[in-house]
Amino acid sequence: MARGVHQPLENEEFDFILAMTDGPVLAYFCGTWPKAVKACKEMDPVVSDIAQEYAGRLTAVKADMTRCPGPVQRYGVTAAPSLVLIERDEVTAAETGPMDRTAVKHFLDTHL
Repeated sequence: MARGVHQPLENEEFDFILAMTDGPVLAYFCGTWPKAVKACKEMDPVVSDIAQEYAGRLTAVKADMTRCPGPVQRYGVTAAPSLVLIERDEVTAAETGPMDRTAVKHFLDTHL
């Protein structure tokens, strides 16, 4: 993924990024099983572009559901790919499934 998207390796890194961030966080959850990998690879460039476009308005984080099970459970993520908008450790909006650029922008513009 391009710069602008933090990629925590474990639960603690995910939590650290959220704790150190003022404002909303767009958490992008991906999986390592075949169907999720394909969908996430298609969404990766979309999320990277959006992260750069919305820099200053939000922080983007990409998390592997297997390596970050704490946030997955805490935020109720059940499938990959999923986008979760978090502010002050509370979910303000969530969307599951592959999304194109227009859909991601609509999701953010509706909930930011």
